[in-house]
Amino acid sequence: MLKEERHKLIMREVNLHNKVLSADLSRLLDVSEDTIRRDFKELIEAGRILKVHGGAVSPSFHFAHNMQGEVYAREAKQAIAEKTKRLLKKDITVLIEGGTTIIELAKAIPNDLRATFFTLSPQVAIALSDREKLDVISIGGKLSKNSNVHTGASVINQLAEIKVDLCIIGANGLSVAEGLTDSDWEIVQIIKAMMRSSQKVAVLSISEKLNTTQRLKVCDLQAVDYLITELPPDDSFLNPYKSSVELM
Repeated sequence: MLKEERHKLIMREVNLHNKVLSADLSRLLDVSEDTIRRDFKELIEAGRILKVHGGAVSPSFHFAHNMQGEVYAREAKQAIAEKTKRLLKKDITVLIEGGTTIIELAKAIPNDLRATFFTLSPQVAIALSDREKLDVISIGGKLSKNSNVHTGASVINQLAEIKVDLCIIGANGLSVAEGLTDSDWEIVQIIKAMMRSSQKVAVLSISEKLNTTQRLKVCDLQAVDYLITELPPDDSFLNPYKSSVELM
């Protein structure tokens, strides 16, 4: 495989999953990890990715608070945000994660919505802070530099003490067979704790992430109440998901 082709595939994986591991890319592209590290070096120098322990992340994910920065599939994520707003009723309590799709949701929330939002993401808290009628509560802990959300035992303990109407999370990988998956062990534990604290769970995902799987299991698809993509609910691409989750 030519270097240009590898770079294109690496960028697709980074854009889809926000973070990629060099070991996973080595297996996917059937090249050595040394080759992946050299590719990373060139992409980092070009400003296209950021290096993190064991892999790389998208600059748009790492700096999601930069509203003028480039965000992969922004129009699709804005369409998802508009759909998600239908679930936000007056006086609802919401537990919300982080990531570029959820940042778009935070920006789209109406100024007159009266609600309470708990969030693990400093970026999301900042994006919500100018909504006059929202109560925004940050759940603090160790800040994960890979995902920009708070993680660790203190976060899980705080989550165990609350009960909300709706949990809103993004997807790293999602499929009918494997359910919701991720590549980060600490994030998996946090998402599980978020789901335990919630009456309903909504997963926000661009359609490109569907039918993909990461190495760590979060939950089966049946544990999710709503799947919100940019596609119409009756799109044939979503047919395999209809029996397990409500599509929006």
